[in-house]
Amino acid sequence: MKELDLLKKDWKKNAASFEQVSENEIYKMIHKRSSSIVKWIFIVSVLELGLGLVLGLMISCTKYDERNVELIKSLGIYGYYIAASVILYAVIFFFIYKFYSMYRKISVDDNTKQLLSTILKTRTVVKQYIAFNLTSFALLFIVFGGYMFYEGYLHGASKNGTIHPEMPLNIALISMVVLILATAVFTFAFWLIYKLIYGILLRRLHKNYEELKKIDL
Repeated sequence: MKELDLLKKDWKKNAASFEQVSENEIYKMIHKRSSSIVKWIFIVSVLELGLGLVLGLMISCTKYDERNVELIKSLGIYGYYIAASVILYAVIFFFIYKFYSMYRKISVDDNTKQLLSTILKTRTVVKQYIAFNLTSFALLFIVFGGYMFYEGYLHGASKNGTIHPEMPLNIALISMVVLILATAVFTFAFWLIYKLIYGILLRRLHKNYEELKKIDL
C-alpha cells in the first residue's frame, strides 16, 4: 500500500510537470501568433498609407486634379485644404508609429499578464485608428464638399451675369441631402473594407486573448 501511495504521489508530480510544460508551449505559440498579427496590422497600415500617397501622386499628375486645385484656390480655401491634409497625415503617421511600438512591445513580452495587456491596448488603438479615419473622411467630405458646392454655385451664377447671387433654399437643402447621402455611402464602403481587413486581424487577436485568459486563471 505504501508503494502504491508513493506511485500516486509521483504520478501527480509528473502530471503537474506535464501540465506546466503544456501551458508554456501554448503560451509560446499564442505569443508568436499575436506578434505576427500585430506585425501585419503595422504592415497593412503602412501599405494603406503608401497606396494613398501613390494614388494621390498619380491623380496630381492629371488635368482633373489641376482643375480641382484651381477651383479650391479660387474659393480661397487652399490654405485650409493643405492644413487639413497635413494634420490628417500627421495623425496617421502617429498611429502607424503606435502600431510599430505595439509590435516591438509584444515581441518582448515575457509573461501572460503583459501579453494580455498589450493585446488589449493594440485592439483599442486599431479601433481608434479606424474611427479616426472614417470620422475625418466624413467631416472633410461634408465640409469641403459643401463649401465647394456652395461657392461653385455662386461663382457660376456670377459668370452668368447674376449680381450678388444667393443659393435658393430648395437647392441648398437638396444639395445638402445629396452630400450627406454620398458621405454615408462612401463612409460605409470604407467601413466595410476596414471591417474585412482589420476585422479579421482583430478577431484573431481576440481569440488569442481568450486563450491566454484560460492560461492565466
